[in-house]
Amino acid sequence: MDFDIPLLPGSPRRLSPRAVVRGGQGPKHGQQCLQVPGPPAQGLQGSVPQGSSQASGGGSPPNSSVINNYLEASEPVSSEARVSRMHFHDNHRKVDYVLAYHYRKRGAHPGHGSPGHSLAIVSNGETGKDPQAGAPGDIELGPLDALEEERKEQREEFEHNLMEAGLELEKDLESKSQGSVFVRIHAPWQVLAREAEFLKIKVPTKKMYEIKSQGSIAKTFNKILHKLSAPLKPRVPEHSNSRMKNLSYPFSREKMYLYDIRDKDTFFDNATRSRIVHEILKRTTCSRANNTMGINSLIANNIYEAAYPLHDGEYDSPGDDMNDRKLLYQEWARYGVFYKFQPIDLIRKYFGEKIGLYFAWLGLYTSFLIPSSVIGIIVFLYGCATIEEDIPSKEMCDRQNAFTMCPLCDTSCDYWNLSSACGTARASHLFDNPATVVFSIFMALWATMFLENWKRLQMRLGYFWDLTGIEEEEEHSRPEYETKVREKMLKESNKSVVQKLGTSGTEAEDEDDEDKLTWKDRFPGYLMNFASILFMIALTFSIVFGVIVYRITTAAALSLNKATRSNVRVTVTATAVIINLVVILILDEIYGAVAKWLTKIEVPKTEQTFEERLILKAFLLKFVNAYSPIFYVAFFKGRFVGRPGSYVYVFDGYRMEECAPGGCLMELCIQLSIIMLGKQLIQNNIFEIGVPKLKKLFRKLKDETEPEEADSAHSKHPEQWDLDYSLEPYTGLTPEYMEMIIQFGFVTLFVASFPLAPVFALLNNVIEVRLDAKKFVTELRRPDAVRTKDIGIWFDILSGIGKFSVIINAFVIAVTSDFIPRLVYQYSYSHNGTLHGFVNHTLSFFNVSQLKEGTQPENSQFEQEVQFCRFKDYREPPWAPNPYEFSKQYWAVLSARLAFVIIFQNLVMFLSVLVDWMIPDIPTDISDQIKREKSLFVDFFLKEEHEKLKLTEEPAQRSQSSGHRSRRGPAASPAPSGRSQLGSSASSGSQHTSV
Repeated sequence: MDFDIPLLPGSPRRLSPRAVVRGGQGPKHGQQCLQVPGPPAQGLQGSVPQGSSQASGGGSPPNSSVINNYLEASEPVSSEARVSRMHFHDNHRKVDYVLAYHYRKRGAHPGHGSPGHSLAIVSNGETGKDPQAGAPGDIELGPLDALEEERKEQREEFEHNLMEAGLELEKDLESKSQGSVFVRIHAPWQVLAREAEFLKIKVPTKKMYEIKSQGSIAKTFNKILHKLSAPLKPRVPEHSNSRMKNLSYPFSREKMYLYDIRDKDTFFDNATRSRIVHEILKRTTCSRANNTMGINSLIANNIYEAAYPLHDGEYDSPGDDMNDRKLLYQEWARYGVFYKFQPIDLIRKYFGEKIGLYFAWLGLYTSFLIPSSVIGIIVFLYGCATIEEDIPSKEMCDRQNAFTMCPLCDTSCDYWNLSSACGTARASHLFDNPATVVFSIFMALWATMFLENWKRLQMRLGYFWDLTGIEEEEEHSRPEYETKVREKMLKESNKSVVQKLGTSGTEAEDEDDEDKLTWKDRFPGYLMNFASILFMIALTFSIVFGVIVYRITTAAALSLNKATRSNVRVTVTATAVIINLVVILILDEIYGAVAKWLTKIEVPKTEQTFEERLILKAFLLKFVNAYSPIFYVAFFKGRFVGRPGSYVYVFDGYRMEECAPGGCLMELCIQLSIIMLGKQLIQNNIFEIGVPKLKKLFRKLKDETEPEEADSAHSKHPEQWDLDYSLEPYTGLTPEYMEMIIQFGFVTLFVASFPLAPVFALLNNVIEVRLDAKKFVTELRRPDAVRTKDIGIWFDILSGIGKFSVIINAFVIAVTSDFIPRLVYQYSYSHNGTLHGFVNHTLSFFNVSQLKEGTQPENSQFEQEVQFCRFKDYREPPWAPNPYEFSKQYWAVLSARLAFVIIFQNLVMFLSVLVDWMIPDIPTDISDQIKREKSLFVDFFLKEEHEKLKLTEEPAQRSQSSGHRSRRGPAASPAPSGRSQLGSSASSGSQHTSV
């Protein structure tokens, strides 16, 4: 029967029952619900029918008329009707996804649109009319602006296409002059079954089997370990029975008898349901929006504001009612449970495999930092214990040796005694000792073992999460890519392309292969990327050079004052490092935005390609930004100073800076520790905690100041979609991974200069795990569940850093530290095989009479007259035939340094390859279980098929009732008949039809 539906507020034309119509918030506490005029449907008067999901569109065609299953307008709304805020207002259909948009109306009639009443719309259903609105008729409205009207029409078409795909919608009434509208989406069983088969989603079958136990020794060890770690395990259901596992098989509607379908409403969990709906949203087209594909394009064009699945209720709700979100908050997302293991299975169930793998990786990385932290502390304590036995530092601190050093600057600086640098020399020994070499080798092997163990854990999780054998899903094009292709097509052929855009979906898909962006179209973007990245790297280097100039000029200025002359080096080093830290933090944010902008210019086709290119650019820029000051101190500072009488000048009168008498390693340690700790503390406390709180406060103030008609009942009892809408949108895992990857570089690249780096990384990560957990559970909208087998490009970056760290540590030990010069002296030049005389061996002589005019110290206060001063270098003395040329010792030490780099690098690389070969990527027990699972499934499948065949071949002369039972036979099992009917895909009594 065809109804004349009154125009809704803001609608410019009369709609037919086929059209998408606007709905309302439905019954709330204190509100009345409206019954739809028209012939009543059986079982829908005054109560929620048990089969409402079937009646409301699950088994009916998309255009059939279904009456909303709400209460009579005269009846009061029972509190029982709104027990769950996760469902439609019939309290039966689950909200699987929410679309939100902001609307604005002009010139609305003052007599209509009272906020106290609403109009409820369900897909394939009729509209309810407000009884107080007077006689039916068109509502007179002022004209909407063209853009708002166009967006409204596009939303109507898109929602209609969603209903054509089988989804059910419930929508709010646009009853105010402006505000937000939420479109709730429910996927009935037929849609879930169809899409699960299309996406090849693995689901558990009826068959369960026990995971094969390990050998007796391993089994005993695991039992002991299990008992010891029991207090550290979170109290979640996933950890209760880990020895049993269901056989899993991709969902198929033809093999429903294989699955243990007890309740169709709960067979697919919330994450899977939202993933299925999201896939439909991504591929649904909208011809009014230039044939745009998917919800992401509509959000990019501001047609919708947001699209998100709902959280499972509130995490801090009072009472004993428990949901997965609340359980995650109590057992994972609080700082009070920092000592517990992560409930990885529950994280994966709630957030999906991609986020589950991130937290599994972060947990493994944090646990691997424990042994490296212990070894780092031992190395540091070794340096503390042997500081009194270090002969070179003793010689430097001995005032009787009286090494008179050359001035550190021109004119204003005086000669000085080497013993005045005693403190720096003793502190350098804490990090510059033989144990650091062993620790560097250990950390290189540690990085290899960490990556190998991650591959094994990844395979183990893939087995338990049924990720083995999943195929790469075909991704849809990004909205920006579609826009560029459309612009290209319009330029090439104006009217013909317009006709092409209006063709059917299949023709459009065929044209996608022909109409795509070529390298010529992308060349301007690539050129801009190349030039911009070079400019950003040059900018970073120029800032580092600027800090160098600051150090040089500040040191010269402080040297003029007698009061500050004694603390010049400490003051300059500390202030320069703080400046570097501030610049790094600022540029980090800028480079992140620049990398995103550059990636958009490239116009990648898919989201995965976009993410990979964004990660590479952001990592390159942030890597250069974070490590360029450290590389300067480690490998360049003090290398281009010159010598007394022939110094290298940056500007007129300003000499290049030198390393401290004890070497640059101590300054490298200070630089590394301040930048690493500063980045961790400031980024964690300000960027990750403070900024989200400020954004939330700003949104709250904005909502309070905006003139919007408030619904008192709604504000007292906000719906779950309202609560989730106020949360921050999920923007991906790139920032979390990037922070940890940069930290991984600090831990591995320069660990020879700072053995305590793993300790500080461990302390940071213990907080970081709970900080990220709290952010995901309490501050972000629920992300879409994404299935993935691995962590993607991040593993390649980690592997690259691990290999690069071997080379960097080799050069730090060989070039920055005094390890090689000491070895060369001890075994080649020492008279007694000890380090006695090493300091004198490393200092060269200079005749002060050969200082350039105007660079001699003014008003020298030195105790005795100076004829020769010393400087740290291997050069010939003034009385040699070739004065001040590099000596034989210099070339011997240089050769030893290069030899050490080659030997160290090849030795560590060989050991890393050996470790990689010894540790298999796939654990043996997992490999055996995968083979066993295949064999078990073949047996189970053949058994079920045999049972099905046996039942279908029963004699045909049975009674009609017996015949009905026979047709239900394929899903028959020792379960009751009700369960058998649920499991059947061809039951004659089922209200569902095969899709």
